Amino acid sequence: MPKSRIRKKADYTPPPSSKQAANIKLTSRGWVAPVMLALFLIGLAWIVVFYVTDTRLPIEALGNWNIVVGFGFIAAGFGVSTQWK
Repeated sequence: MPKSRIRKKADYTPPPSSKQAANIKLTSRGWVAPVMLALFLIGLAWIVVFYVTDTRLPIEALGNWNIVVGFGFIAAGFGVSTQWK
């Protein structure tokens, strides 16, 4: 049986780039973790204080909306966490 021919494939060479790769500068985001944790803890403390004081604190006039305020702080913490690199 005859031997098949071996085809030599050309090595891949990427097309020449007209632009150089943009340098990505990662800025320091050391503030993100402390602010994120602070917002989480403030929100948690707000809700705990609301329940422990039998709805008299932190702001009695808000009533059950104090829960929304506490979760708002927690949601803001998650919003800040998107800046973490």
